[in-house]
Amino acid sequence: MAGKNKKKPGNEAEIHNRRARHDYAIESTLEVGVKLHGTEVKSVRAGEVSIGEAYIKAEESPPSLRILGMNIGHYGPAASRNHHPTRDRVLLANKNEIKRLARAAGSKGMTIVPLRLYFKNGYAKIEIGLGKGKARQDKRNAIAEREQKRDIDRAMSKKIRW
Repeated sequence: MAGKNKKKPGNEAEIHNRRARHDYAIESTLEVGVKLHGTEVKSVRAGEVSIGEAYIKAEESPPSLRILGMNIGHYGPAASRNHHPTRDRVLLANKNEIKRLARAAGSKGMTIVPLRLYFKNGYAKIEIGLGKGKARQDKRNAIAEREQKRDIDRAMSKKIRW
């Protein structure tokens, strides 16, 4: 009896939104599911996704969580049965979590942003973060700290070699 051919983990695309961590101070994160159509799943597995310009809208009554502006490219072999690339997609989460996010996003300066898109046990998941927008000075400070750390690491690696 032959065993099933399982896909090797790490073979599927993991899309990161690096800009989100630069523009926002992320306070909390949450893993939610994504409701996708057939051709969208194939495109996401191929890595033809952009979440950099996407944002998330949470409504308290009725509880709903949607991602807007996420661009999933067309799947070539599907031809005429392709999906619309930038349609609104439903995010799947617990009702209480959705209400908590909606209340938090309603407060001044808070927003919900997608951080990364990946597959877990065959299901598409999005890690979302509740963040507060950084000021220009905060961004400059973060860049300066990163460069200082890089310089220190570089100097330490030279010292160890001698």
